[in-house]
Amino acid sequence: MLRINNIRVPLDFDFSQLENLCLKKLKISSGNLISVRLAKKSVDARKKSDVHFIISLDIEVKNEEKVMNTVKNCTKTEKFVYKPEKISGNFSRPVVVGFGSAGMFSALVLAMSGACPLVLERGSDVDTRRKAVENFRSGGGLNPECNVQFGEGGAGTFSDGKLTTGIKDKRIDWILEKFVEFGAPEEILYLAKAHIGTDNLLTVVKNIRNEILRLGGEVIFNAKFCDFRTKNNHISEIIYSDGVNLHTVKTDNVILASGHSARDVFELLNKKNVSLSAKNFSVGVRIEHPRIDIDRDMYGIFAGHKALKSADYKLAVHLPNGHTLYTFCMCPGGEVIASSSEENRLVVNGMSRFARNAENSNSALLVGISPEDYGTDDVLAGMYFQRKIEEKAFIAGGGDYSAPITLVGDFLEGKLSGKLGKIVPSYRPAVKFARPEEYLPDFVCETLRMGIIEMGRKIKSFNNPEAVLTGVETRSSSPVRVNRDEKFQSLSIKGLFPCGEGAGYAGGIMSAGVDGMRCAESVIDNLKGV
Repeated sequence: MLRINNIRVPLDFDFSQLENLCLKKLKISSGNLISVRLAKKSVDARKKSDVHFIISLDIEVKNEEKVMNTVKNCTKTEKFVYKPEKISGNFSRPVVVGFGSAGMFSALVLAMSGACPLVLERGSDVDTRRKAVENFRSGGGLNPECNVQFGEGGAGTFSDGKLTTGIKDKRIDWILEKFVEFGAPEEILYLAKAHIGTDNLLTVVKNIRNEILRLGGEVIFNAKFCDFRTKNNHISEIIYSDGVNLHTVKTDNVILASGHSARDVFELLNKKNVSLSAKNFSVGVRIEHPRIDIDRDMYGIFAGHKALKSADYKLAVHLPNGHTLYTFCMCPGGEVIASSSEENRLVVNGMSRFARNAENSNSALLVGISPEDYGTDDVLAGMYFQRKIEEKAFIAGGGDYSAPITLVGDFLEGKLSGKLGKIVPSYRPAVKFARPEEYLPDFVCETLRMGIIEMGRKIKSFNNPEAVLTGVETRSSSPVRVNRDEKFQSLSIKGLFPCGEGAGYAGGIMSAGVDGMRCAESVIDNLKGV
């Protein structure tokens, strides 16, 4: 198979005519073309007067070598086929703690191998979870064990469902294919900036769970991992709570994919002297603009074209104070969502549905935090630093999970007018005007002020005085890494596999899924005695 890259087509191109485009590009007759498939599709909007698509095609042709020698940007490619090794015989059933992206794909791979994994998820199934999240957003009480952070699908379920990643791994294509198999739109296989959307993820994660069950796995919801035991420095048992009783499971292999909001897990590991290290993370706010303004800024005269989806952006500015401000998890046509998982602490995140057609677009504005910033050698200091900020944001919002907001114009001028402009905040249940200085460190606020001005030089409406800043975002990445060896096992305990974002080894749905697969492969090796 061949891949032809860097093919330019107009926004009005009819994608049912790929075969004709291919014949013209290759200068061959239809009898020599066996198949053609859209492999990649991205928007080139660098020139606002000339927005177009850049595509790649996977083709099968006769006389491959001749085509390769005559067509530019043409390389050989092979479809990645992934099949976990099958195992049999007597072995201790592996346990997967957590059912986010890392846990789901580790459990799926283990189930496909015949390992019949047991999955423990502290939150509820996705249908129950959806109701709990909506109840909280409507002004009901927070359920600390079932919310935007905890439950089937993990934090990614209530997000934009972005499938972009900075890692290079052959497993990525397989994960995308599985998402489509379990209900995601087929376009995620070729879009350069693909996303599933929360509305689709609710179905996808349920279908993945059902496939794990079909293959002999087991998933227990409302099962909170709370302790473990070892024998000869090897994991031997784990203990979980169903909210009433404690249950013990004997096992030799545990994939710990509990997510970085499971702070009690970090405290347990630290108490048991499991090797941990502090790592950098980020904190900041969400910024909201009208979606139509961002579309116009990014697409120019082509804004609103039927072939274009809601525009996204990715910005980073290095500032004179030595800090960097960057955007993260941009949600075109999305909303800012209440994401608390601990009582009396306030957290926000971004979420989009597949259509991305809400009035506002939002993204996180984040400033990096390093161990030097919290001035202690305590390996959990970053986690406590996050908690302190979340507590201050909760108080600044009025102590009822209302989010503290301010307008960009007021923030840049160092004042608080307490009056909205034309942009209506999307956060629910409610918002309250408060200065970011009430909950964020001074250097973070300084970086936000300087950075927003600089970003306004890159995107015209970015520093719109009426844009809304909503606090606080603290959960972009884990402040702790659970140290592991080259076989993905804990440096302290054999048979314990720290995995995914919570363990400090991933940053998003795709990289977490890949890490889950790699950990599962290592568990399979253990079960085979390799």
